[in-house]
Amino acid sequence: MMPCRFPHTRASGATLVELVITIVIISVAIAGVVGAFAVITGRSADPLNQTRAVGLAQLYMDEILSRKYDEATPPGGVPKTSGCAINTEESDRENYDDVDDYNAINSAASENTDGELLGSAYSGFTVSVNVSCAGGEVGLAADEAKRIDITIIDPSSQSYLFTAYRANF
Repeated sequence: MMPCRFPHTRASGATLVELVITIVIISVAIAGVVGAFAVITGRSADPLNQTRAVGLAQLYMDEILSRKYDEATPPGGVPKTSGCAINTEESDRENYDDVDDYNAINSAASENTDGELLGSAYSGFTVSVNVSCAGGEVGLAADEAKRIDITIIDPSSQSYLFTAYRANF
């Protein structure tokens, strides 16, 4: 009987050094991916806060622009009053009857017309309103228009400024 001959082949595989290097490379890659996701996740609320800030500003702006130009403005606006003075005559928001009264809102919680807090979706948002005489900015006499600036600050302290003009007509 003839002896069986097996070719002597060298065993192949990965060495310990190769395995360690592979683990280190994969760990660095995973750390980079996780870091990128952390940045994206941290900013995921920004579009939602922006949308809510726009909605909140629209709520306030619609309310303010629906009021009289001035305390002395008669119902219907005719005859129009002359002059521009910023006076906050009313103390409670539910009694605000002209644009000037809203100048008193400063870093307030978001509320509806009746002074009731809006839902939990708007918790952490604050609203400030500034009213000023600004007819010259829109091509009118200085006392013929008021500028209304609404500043909304969201829970992440991002500030949004919205501006409208109310003419004396």
